Amino acid sequence: MHNPKLQALAEEWLVETTIADLQEALEAGKVTSRDLVLMYMSRISTYDKGENGINSVLELNPDALHIAEALDAERKQRGVRGPLHGIPLLLKDNIDTGDRMHTSAGSLALAEHVAAADSFVAEQLREAGAVLLGKVNMTEWANFMTENMPNGYSSRGGQVKNPYGPFDVGGSSSGSGASIAANLAAAAIGTETSGSILSPASSNSIVGIKPTVGLVSRSGIIPIAHSQDTAGPMARTVSDAAVVLSALTKQDGKDPATLKNPEPGLDYTTFLKQDGLQGKRIGISRHTFQYLNEEQLALMEAAIRVLDEQGATVIEDVVIPSETEESNYEVLIYEFKAALNAYLRTVGPRIPVHSLRDVLVFNEQNRKDALKHGQTLLAQSELTSGTLTEPSYMENRERDLYLSQENGIDAALAAHQLDLLVSPHYYGSALPAKAGYPSVTVPAGYTSEGEPLGITFTAGAFTESVLIEAAYAFEQATRHRKPPVLG
Repeated sequence: MHNPKLQALAEEWLVETTIADLQEALEAGKVTSRDLVLMYMSRISTYDKGENGINSVLELNPDALHIAEALDAERKQRGVRGPLHGIPLLLKDNIDTGDRMHTSAGSLALAEHVAAADSFVAEQLREAGAVLLGKVNMTEWANFMTENMPNGYSSRGGQVKNPYGPFDVGGSSSGSGASIAANLAAAAIGTETSGSILSPASSNSIVGIKPTVGLVSRSGIIPIAHSQDTAGPMARTVSDAAVVLSALTKQDGKDPATLKNPEPGLDYTTFLKQDGLQGKRIGISRHTFQYLNEEQLALMEAAIRVLDEQGATVIEDVVIPSETEESNYEVLIYEFKAALNAYLRTVGPRIPVHSLRDVLVFNEQNRKDALKHGQTLLAQSELTSGTLTEPSYMENRERDLYLSQENGIDAALAAHQLDLLVSPHYYGSALPAKAGYPSVTVPAGYTSEGEPLGITFTAGAFTESVLIEAAYAFEQATRHRKPPVLG
């Protein structure tokens, strides 16, 4: 940076600075929102671009500086809207913004798509005073394009890299995870259908909150499946994630799932309690521990000891009745076509795709650039009716709900009178995804090679407050997160 003051702040003070600290500096006049945007832009230029860059940010909002300046003026004239006033955030590339940024889900077929209006998520963030700084790369079509798609790869954006080294970056909110780990914005919004917030949060040593389906509106987000999709915050600390989540939970008339939310507009920062593990009954679901290597297992055992030391009652070897049942993604195959066709009907006439069939044809016609890894899942979904009338769909939907809820998480919680369950990394994400239940991932340490590992807390519907209490207490007791060393 040419401005020496901002250069020094960007390289030192800005790194790992929380939203509360940013807000304090803004209030004290130490920095402006315009300064924050310029500093984050500088970090993106330095660490995200070029041959050795992380490649997480797809595009910047051309109006970001003007928005920041307007919010600075508003701060002086009328005061602040709340804790996100003037704070730069990044959004995953499947979240509509009614501005000059594109929304493509990483696909070349939608590379020129500019949404006509904000998603409800973007609308709420703007109302809260956040600066929508840019869009981040993602695993194409939210990792529902083909089997064995590399996490973090899209035909539009290329490959996102893990800032901690040659490790899996996690999917599909890969850009959200990598960018925030590298301090390229204050926080980001990711989306999850099954593991797509929890996986990159764990892999990039940040906090990810995958909310209950219905806590955060799905309208204006390029979908996979209405039964499991949700957006959620990804941040470096539990407190930052709670601040962002608190801005996202209004009821949306365009999304009936949000009408189930018993407490819309709840302030989740009130659950940031250092003694939040005290008295909690926590079940350890060890079925997924089999996927850990020796070092990762040691990290999880250490994490479990912390839960006990912080006053939780730890119940070992909790069995989820359905955990050994064969799982499938049949429901997603059926719901994807119906959901995507509905979304693509709304895109402008100059965009080359208006249905899933159009996407398949576009990709075949542009095979060299668009089909590096194939499109088997897209093709499977196209074979369905798109009307959700197949008996197989209805049977699998009911089966998923029974195995994940009544004979799954609900049964395990009830059998031991548990407040929550614990699992490693994102390995336990499938059941809460199918159930529509919330999970929170928090850094749990690093292997000797520097690869991050997260611990994941899960509970029943609309229990984000309980999970945030536990996650915050664990985070404060351990403070595992350390920033990556960027070249």
